[in-house]
Amino acid sequence: MTLNLIFALILFGGWISSRLFHQIKLPNILGMLIFGIVLGNLITPLIPQSLWEIEPFLKSLALIIILLRAGLGLSKATLKKAGVTALLMSFIPGIFEGTALTLLFHYFFGFDWIIAGLTAFMISAVSPAVIVPSMLDLMEQGIGKKNEVPSIILAGASVDDVFAITIFSVFLGLSTSQGIEIGKTLISIPISIILGIIPGIILGWLLVKYFKKHHMKIRATEKTLILLTGAILLVQLGEWYQSAALLGVMTIGFILLEWAEEVAHELALKLKKLWIFAEIILFVLIGLSVDIPTALNAGLKGIAVITAGLLFRSLGVLIATAGSKLNWRERLFCVIAYIPKATVQAALGSVALQKGIAEGEIILALAVLSILFTAPIGLLGIKIFGKKLLNLNL
Repeated sequence: MTLNLIFALILFGGWISSRLFHQIKLPNILGMLIFGIVLGNLITPLIPQSLWEIEPFLKSLALIIILLRAGLGLSKATLKKAGVTALLMSFIPGIFEGTALTLLFHYFFGFDWIIAGLTAFMISAVSPAVIVPSMLDLMEQGIGKKNEVPSIILAGASVDDVFAITIFSVFLGLSTSQGIEIGKTLISIPISIILGIIPGIILGWLLVKYFKKHHMKIRATEKTLILLTGAILLVQLGEWYQSAALLGVMTIGFILLEWAEEVAHELALKLKKLWIFAEIILFVLIGLSVDIPTALNAGLKGIAVITAGLLFRSLGVLIATAGSKLNWRERLFCVIAYIPKATVQAALGSVALQKGIAEGEIILALAVLSILFTAPIGLLGIKIFGKKLLNLNL
């Protein structure tokens, strides 16, 4: 089977399955994922090797697009109002869930501490693919405006992902390196974050100046092309210098919205359309990678561990929002909105397998299981309880 044919199957099949699941009131991404699993197990020997060679880039591109959208949806005024609560939501729930899952994977799956930590923080990340569009939709409707609940969740969840990815990368480095000092590695985390943000600020400012100067000469599509090129190069720079480049990607969007608002709205609209393709490719690809017997082997034990992790995440959310202005209904909505997992697990679930880690297949199975289990619950929870728990235009 040629690469052209497999991409045609991915795009068309992913689209059809997403529409089908939408019709039966289930998350689109669930349809794409299941289609990928079925397709992968039907044509595994026919999938060209060239697809797996470009798979990491395609997944990285999808993450870049969704984090740019998140940055373009966060203004300085909104972040100022969200304040400390958004900051606490960006790491406390993740630490609670990641720590709990590390212990659970060690004792129930027999992973050593490094592999348990790697798996735990990959699983712990919430899904920007579910949360970003959902929160942007609530913001457009004015729901939860009084205490900026959607903005708090949008900001917190986006940084939560970068935080989880950074910790995952640290454990991945420990798993593939010999004689590395854990103390030095832990110190490298804040350095990685700073080195990720600074290039994002610089690139954001350069784009602001360029877009303002040539605003009428460059079409929105061309601006989007320039933005994506810069973001891809930023991520490559992050890989070279081991920095949290995805945080820098989100920073670009934030700076553009703050200093070139008209351009930012143009870019947000284009990226929203581009996400239609990126989303299909991301979730069908993760489905293609799944080995069904291994996934079934993770089974009930995996669901039990993931559920326990969610309970600790929920406790972390309640602690992060304890001193805020949010009432109990808004805090409960924050708990619900922090349930879904999908994007990071789809992007990183197969990394351990690609790196030759012995537990790679079971880690991939757990990643898929977390998506299948939490994405429908989280997305339906947001849709059902958004208007019921949050105030409209207040």
